[in-house]
Amino acid sequence: MIRLLLPVLLLTVGSAALSADKRTTSQERQAAKDSAELDKRLAGLVPGKPEQCIQQTRYRDSTRIGDTILYISTKNDLYRTDTNGGCFGLRRGDAIVTRTYTGQLCRGDILQTVDLVSRIPSGSCTFGAFTHYRKP
Repeated sequence: MIRLLLPVLLLTVGSAALSADKRTTSQERQAAKDSAELDKRLAGLVPGKPEQCIQQTRYRDSTRIGDTILYISTKNDLYRTDTNGGCFGLRRGDAIVTRTYTGQLCRGDILQTVDLVSRIPSGSCTFGAFTHYRKP
């Protein structure tokens, strides 16, 4: 009986280890792709000092790259904020829902991602500091 169970056990453990290794390399590839995309978007722009809040109405567009959100006024004027993770829908393109009573987005504010079709929340996270990027 042990002769029969041992190979099955080894095969199961080995395939689980290979599967975890494939996921890790896939995540590493995605992180490298996100980093390259972010570098491309911020090329030629100079970062300013991190700020705690930004006016929500000043920025007409937003772009998501991994766990980073870029709030764009023009291609030469934008803010970058890194979330703390947990917003799994950011990468998929889910809607971003925030609740603000001041017209500002601030560090530590909670944002939710919601699936556009089913309207089911897909994650929540918080904003990090907002860094202003500008063309010199």
